[in-house]
Amino acid sequence: MTNSNNQQNRPFDIPPFILSGNTSDHELTRTIEVLRKENLNPDVVVDFEFFDEGILSGIAEVSALLKLILPEKTGEAWALEDGMYVNPGESVLQIRSSYASFATYQTAISGILASSSGWATAARACVDAAEGIPIIGNPSRYVHPHVVGIADYSAVVGGCVATTTLAGHQLHNLVPSGTMDHSFVLLMGDTLRAVNAFDRHMDLDIPRVALVDTFSDEIVEAIRIGHAMKGRLRGVRLDTPKSRGGVTPELVIEISNRLENENLGYMQIVVSGGITPERIKGFSQAKAPVSGFVVGHYIAAGIPKTVAAHLKNIDGMDVGKKGLIPGPAVNSRFIQLH
Repeated sequence: MTNSNNQQNRPFDIPPFILSGNTSDHELTRTIEVLRKENLNPDVVVDFEFFDEGILSGIAEVSALLKLILPEKTGEAWALEDGMYVNPGESVLQIRSSYASFATYQTAISGILASSSGWATAARACVDAAEGIPIIGNPSRYVHPHVVGIADYSAVVGGCVATTTLAGHQLHNLVPSGTMDHSFVLLMGDTLRAVNAFDRHMDLDIPRVALVDTFSDEIVEAIRIGHAMKGRLRGVRLDTPKSRGGVTPELVIEISNRLENENLGYMQIVVSGGITPERIKGFSQAKAPVSGFVVGHYIAAGIPKTVAAHLKNIDGMDVGKKGLIPGPAVNSRFIQLH
């Protein structure tokens, strides 16, 4: 996701509680209040810098915010693009405007970039470990619902081929993934009955992927359902709980061989449940024929990146706090947002 036009036009809605300034650190709101009473509102340059490396996400959302707050004729913003690798100490966003036009939102901007980039970086770690095997991002059940779409978007920025909610779809425009969960199978009382009901009522363009670990042995269920569906089954998903040993490379290899012996070798095997880059590498090293991984908690738990806003120029004079080189960052990778 590094197309500047696309990232500026994505439908990020900035909610009222952010626009109101209620999420701003109070030290900033007090600074603005004092400056206003002193009749001071200088033109400034502020750089937002990463302390460590990672995959950048959040610029599209920040762009939507800046579109609402920066003066149309005098405000400018330059940035790297979502999906870019960021080096330690690199400036990812530079705002040039009157201080009062955006100072209230410095906290929100830093938070957007920090959280979103943490999710994207975690997703990229899984994608890199998978070495070409598709990763489906499923962070939604591990984050606050206010940010589900943004977490999904960031997962795709990090390289996931899909995510699982409509909120994510509205931002990255990829078709939501997901077919059935354990609750559905339990409610239907039988895995084959659940799959047949799904097949009867869901649109044909939705892949038929059976969850085969709810009631019985995964291999037995996969073979039973594969034969019953007579070629309509795209694949099976394994989500064996830790209490039963979890999904292992050995299980995937065995189920693949047994499906092949039953002339069901066309079926894909999707693995979910506590997936991490380390576990993905274990499947790869064992040459287990996994068709895709579903990753939820690891992406949602991505550590936010440390983002700092540094004032670098005031009314044409380069400045910088102790320990920083005065003057705005020069980054050849910047594109203009506004």
